[in-house]
Amino acid sequence: MVLVLLFGGNGLLRKLQTTKMKKQTLFTSFDNAFNGLASFFTNDRNGKIHFTAIFLVSIAGFYFQASIQEWMVLLLCFGGVLSIEMCNHAIEKLCDMVHPDQHPIIKKIKDVTAAAVLWSAIMSLIIGLLIFIPKISIRL
Repeated sequence: MVLVLLFGGNGLLRKLQTTKMKKQTLFTSFDNAFNGLASFFTNDRNGKIHFTAIFLVSIAGFYFQASIQEWMVLLLCFGGVLSIEMCNHAIEKLCDMVHPDQHPIIKKIKDVTAAAVLWSAIMSLIIGLLIFIPKISIRL
């Protein structure tokens, strides 16, 4: 309903609102989720960048023998940044579908979701530095 008010109630939104989805089996739900992961990591540039960063940080974690507590924090950072990036990707695609042309509200939505990704990535970078700088300084 909110989207209809924001974008003038075009026919596509009315169709989306009235279409009911069939109930899915648990297997189908997991299959859809894994298809989403595969699509995200193969088609989204930022997904590839985040995956590469996670891979490199994981190598550093093994090399510098991160403790179990450090791994837990790193895994939370990995999951948090990736989850927010996936939501950003989905919201951008939805916005593009709903309103393909430039629109000031769509721009604000995309800017805020991109800012959420940036913020989580910056916080994760700071956490990574707090974990790895002492380990690197000991080796020097």
